[in-house]
Amino acid sequence: MRSRYAAYVLGRHDYLLATWHPSTRPATLAPDPPGLRWLGLEVRAHRVQDPTHATVEFVARSKLGGRAQRMHETSRFVREDGAWTYLDGETR
Repeated sequence: MRSRYAAYVLGRHDYLLATWHPSTRPATLAPDPPGLRWLGLEVRAHRVQDPTHATVEFVARSKLGGRAQRMHETSRFVREDGAWTYLDGETR
């Protein structure tokens, strides 16, 4: 999760797509809106269901046009061939 957050901060869409599970991966990602600043990531919980499935609950904070925003999500990850990939997430 932390590496994916860092990729969002750095605009590394190639990394985001490479770490996205093929069954849910979009063809492309839109760039962040101009002026968006990422402010931080708080990982609130990490749960391993079994050796190939896990969830991560997090809050990512950002600012756009002087307005603070937060994204609170529980993400699902799947491990295949030794690598964890983002499957999907539920936002609150």
